[in-house]
Amino acid sequence: MTVFSGTGVRVIGLISGTSIDGIDVAAAELRAEGDTVVLSPLGQLEVPYPEALREALLAALPPNPCDAEQLTKLDTLVGQAFAEAAARGVEELAGGDAHVVASLGQTVFHWVEDGTARGTLQVGNPAWIAERTGLPVVADLRVRDVAAGGHGAPLASTLDALWLREMAASGPVAALNIGGIANITVVPSHGDVLAYDTGPGNALMDIAAHRVTGLRADIDGALALRGDVRPDLLAKLLLDPYYAAAPPKSTGKELFHGTYLDAVLDGLPPIGAEDLLATLTELTAVTIAAECRRHSIATVIVSGGGADNPALMAALARNLPATALKTSDDHGLPRAGKEAYLTILLGWLTWSGVPGNLPSATGARGDRLLGSITPGAGPLRLPAPHSSTVTRLRVAAKTGER
Repeated sequence: MTVFSGTGVRVIGLISGTSIDGIDVAAAELRAEGDTVVLSPLGQLEVPYPEALREALLAALPPNPCDAEQLTKLDTLVGQAFAEAAARGVEELAGGDAHVVASLGQTVFHWVEDGTARGTLQVGNPAWIAERTGLPVVADLRVRDVAAGGHGAPLASTLDALWLREMAASGPVAALNIGGIANITVVPSHGDVLAYDTGPGNALMDIAAHRVTGLRADIDGALALRGDVRPDLLAKLLLDPYYAAAPPKSTGKELFHGTYLDAVLDGLPPIGAEDLLATLTELTAVTIAAECRRHSIATVIVSGGGADNPALMAALARNLPATALKTSDDHGLPRAGKEAYLTILLGWLTWSGVPGNLPSATGARGDRLLGSITPGAGPLRLPAPHSSTVTRLRVAAKTGER
């Protein structure tokens, strides 16, 4: 049994990222110590989607059509999958004892027009989670920030700003998450935190790898490592206006999809699979590195699936020779579970009556309480709102093993 000092709230966090590989689940106990949130990780796991559900989700993404019937079925089926994942989290990670579940759901569309976020949709109805676990569920965490003029992303900026502020005292630090889309949080020595999507992370690489191998990704960057970057293709890819747009900004697979890749390849000489993967890997590295140089970043802390791709990490190191590259594991948060721990933090903030967005990062008009709460099996009893301003996050080491 893990022993914690003080009184904490035990939270289960759930998210499925833009790569749509499965559901990341984490558990943690959080408590407040003045202006500091102490997060004690209990563990994390990944629950793969059933293959039929994953294929249905991919088929519903733009530019493919998706009707109301299909969307309703996906909202239900993803909700049920999240519910089973939450139940596993309660039993396997939290020892059968949790207070609340937080869910960021599965994004299926992020509506951006002329650089302004107009709306965002995550499926995975929280009622299924509440019914399965009997716990209250904090969900739909993005849309309030969008309603307040923000992008609803990257919400990782909330965790990163609290977590890395002290580290940034010796020089600007960036937290980089590489999922289907790559996003960066810039934590300066002084001033406002900035965060935004830099462009495709694994999205275009995964599409190309699937076409060639039938697998979901370029496993261990094997194809990319054998290929050479095609300058003509890279130059054409870098012409996309997204890269020149000023932050705050956000994007997704509604832009970087298979039809997009086909349009870029059209008119160029044929390109082999290995060179294609090498070039798409370089695109991700070059666009991330450009943003790190823009902010004179001294240290980059990487998380997400891209951190496990040797070809991508080597390309990042080559493009950022003067920058220290580390992973979130080096600072107490497993890189594979960081977004699930982010979800836990966001859920705890809402549960505790504390705003969960970072306006300097998302572009919202001000601080907002995020999400909606679905009651569990009993009456909904919220704690008294936390009275101190939260300015720090400390990740505590486990004091024992469950």
